[in-house]
Amino acid sequence: MLGSEQTNFASNSPVPRAEAIARLNDQLRCTARGGQIMVTRGVSSLEGFDAAELMAALSSYDGFDPDNDPHGERDFGDLTLWGEDLLWKVDAYDRVHQFASPDPADERVTSRVLTVMLATEY
Repeated sequence: MLGSEQTNFASNSPVPRAEAIARLNDQLRCTARGGQIMVTRGVSSLEGFDAAELMAALSSYDGFDPDNDPHGERDFGDLTLWGEDLLWKVDAYDRVHQFASPDPADERVTSRVLTVMLATEY
């Protein structure tokens, strides 16, 4: 059974599990490190689409609330860019992308994928 805390190896202090997951999700969302960022065809074909602008919007996103982040993992959000409503979602897979991660708080066994889609594609 997985515990509710994860060790933060940088400081050797326990971090609540949801916060450990949130930090890894933030790393991907804010820096594009620690996983992959995928954009649907619908988003990439938008008039005015700009990958750098999208990354800037993702990295500055701070609209987390109990409705879109009930578990405190910062794995979902919504944006409006290029006149369209977009959604983004972080999913945690095992290292070969075959199944869900056995432990999303452990980056050694997890491969993250952040997908950006049109709200209408959800």
